[in-house]
Amino acid sequence: MRHHGQVPADTDRRVYADGSALSRYLPGAPFGPAWRAWAAQHEPDLVTSPLGVSELRGTARPFGASAVIAAHEVTDRVHVLRFSDQAVERATDVAGVAPPFVALHVGTVLAEGLTSVATYDLRVARLAAVYGLEVVTPGRSPRWWEADPEPWVQG
Repeated sequence: MRHHGQVPADTDRRVYADGSALSRYLPGAPFGPAWRAWAAQHEPDLVTSPLGVSELRGTARPFGASAVIAAHEVTDRVHVLRFSDQAVERATDVAGVAPPFVALHVGTVLAEGLTSVATYDLRVARLAAVYGLEVVTPGRSPRWWEADPEPWVQG
């Protein structure tokens, strides 16, 4: 996979965006206006992974050509990190308590030394919080993942 977008200049400000966050760029997405307002100021610092790109494109596909075009435009602007051996290793550390894709998102964040993750996914938010990461979710209330009764542990 190509590395899309520019490499963020200040690594201390990088924010990992999973597919649930990136999908807020799509027309009509819930929390889309709040996400786009936040992203307008932070997009140069956004990074994602091949998994985030795949999730975004998979979300866009059922909504037609305009959503697919929007998804491709986003991935052209956001830097895509490669999955490193360290990311996979960190993901296996948490795979016992989280589904594999959730573990891979958080493993990538931890391996890259990032401190923030943008997500609207309950399981990613909860696991990120367990690891002391800042969870960025424009439009949602602070610490929203604590109030949601949906279980997050695979079982």
